[in-house]
Amino acid sequence: MNRRTVIKMLGAAIPALYLSKFSHGQAVNWAKVPFRPDWASLESYQVPDWFRDAKFGIWAHWGPQCQPERGDWYARGMYEEGSDQYTYHLERYGHPSTFGFKDVINEWKAEQWDAENLMELYARTGAQYFMALANHHDNLDLYNSSHHEWNSTKVGPKKDIIGGWEKAARKKGMRFGVSVHAAHAWTWYETAQRSDKKGPLKGVPYDGKLNKSDGSGAWWQGLDPQELYAQNHPLSKGSEEGHTIHGQWHWDIDSGVNVPTKAYCENFKDRTIELIDNYRPDVVYFDDTALPLWPISDVGLQIAAHYYNQNKKWNNGKLQAVINGKILNEQQRKCMVWDIERGQSNKIEPEPWQTCTCIGAWHYDRRIYDSGHYKSAKTVVHMLIDVVSKNGNLLLSVPLRGDGSLDNKARHVVEGIAAWMEVNAEAIIGTRPWHVFGEGPAQAEAPELHAQGFNEGKGKPFTAEDMRFTTKGKDLFATIMGILETDTVRIKSLGRKNAKGKKVSEVNLLGYAGRLRFVQHDDFLEVTLPKDAEKNEIASVLKIS
Repeated sequence: MNRRTVIKMLGAAIPALYLSKFSHGQAVNWAKVPFRPDWASLESYQVPDWFRDAKFGIWAHWGPQCQPERGDWYARGMYEEGSDQYTYHLERYGHPSTFGFKDVINEWKAEQWDAENLMELYARTGAQYFMALANHHDNLDLYNSSHHEWNSTKVGPKKDIIGGWEKAARKKGMRFGVSVHAAHAWTWYETAQRSDKKGPLKGVPYDGKLNKSDGSGAWWQGLDPQELYAQNHPLSKGSEEGHTIHGQWHWDIDSGVNVPTKAYCENFKDRTIELIDNYRPDVVYFDDTALPLWPISDVGLQIAAHYYNQNKKWNNGKLQAVINGKILNEQQRKCMVWDIERGQSNKIEPEPWQTCTCIGAWHYDRRIYDSGHYKSAKTVVHMLIDVVSKNGNLLLSVPLRGDGSLDNKARHVVEGIAAWMEVNAEAIIGTRPWHVFGEGPAQAEAPELHAQGFNEGKGKPFTAEDMRFTTKGKDLFATIMGILETDTVRIKSLGRKNAKGKKVSEVNLLGYAGRLRFVQHDDFLEVTLPKDAEKNEIASVLKIS
């Protein structure tokens, strides 16, 4: 049975699923709720104004994989013989047959985590929403989960991480989101089934196949490692070679991926529904193509429909929910908000969208700190300006160390963003795109977008010759992407021939008291900048009425 047949079968079956049980055991009559678990029903979704206005969010992509401080996907890489993370793991912890990722979780105590203090800083950046990692591909729930014993209230820090983040975000008046990545644990953890192919421990299995009965006398006695690793199944085709995880990300059965059991899919659904119902997030970010486990299961559709229906109840009939998904087709982009990972569009998108990126690695990597290779505040702000001009939002992950602390270099970046936004947030928050997103030489070399993103940093850097536009009411904001070396600015898009009949009446520089002199020529608007204005090294904003 190929992928197309599976999708066809699910497409025919899902509208008939009028009764479905969720984690609380109550049956849902899909015929009597606004949203049903099928794409056609979800198409009636409308992106709420709060998200369109927000433009900027901060993300704590933080969990037990930050504890080793060795970068992203550590819980997979530590089982890949010969890899950097495998070698590091041997040196720091020992062999994966005796010290697996379950044991890294046990070491993760989050002893320096102070959600309220961090949120004070994040709020100063002008961020309107905060996203917290609810679980990653490592399959540890960072909240009180009655469907999954491997959660942060019972192991590791023994704290309700999501509960702490939510309380801190709500206190600062920020919208709250959760990111859910655990649907992929089934295949992602397959490296834990392996063993060394050479060396003194050749053939000794890693800990991926351990079960509850193996825990006698261990710290994890009474817990079942299979609930965490989910590896009581054959390897996917090609898994031993270690090159198929991305090729099998879409659950395309033609790729040889091992298909999860119904019990696995239902458990993922129950855990996610409980997360939504108990913490009532404003945003749910799925690190999946479209929705989790689609198209081999309809549980992602059921979760989405449940979330939208519940959110309407919580908000007196007004839908305020946002779902982020990746690699969406045209229909799916009407059902949720498209997220582009570490990349961006090169045009004004008709539907609101989001790009997610990080100033360093998705999970903390001490080497990036040591080498000083975080994104600068200037790079982040330029990305924000560009994304917003094209009808998008920017979700920025700020790496936290395993103990929950923010290092001094990351803090410096966040402080730089906050300083710029303190003066110029008016040109970002609550704005909408103009009829063109900008002008300047950088766009001519804008990289193409492929798959889920990953085109950031591949284009020409912005300079003061590049400009981006946003609007709010009758005002147009023209943001100059760099340090101005001249006393005048020319904006071709506002020449009388190009301005669609609009006559400029006033020009101001954000952060400067007083109007600026200008002349609207046929081919450009020429603005004279005040000599006593402080030059901004990141970007300067002209407010044009």
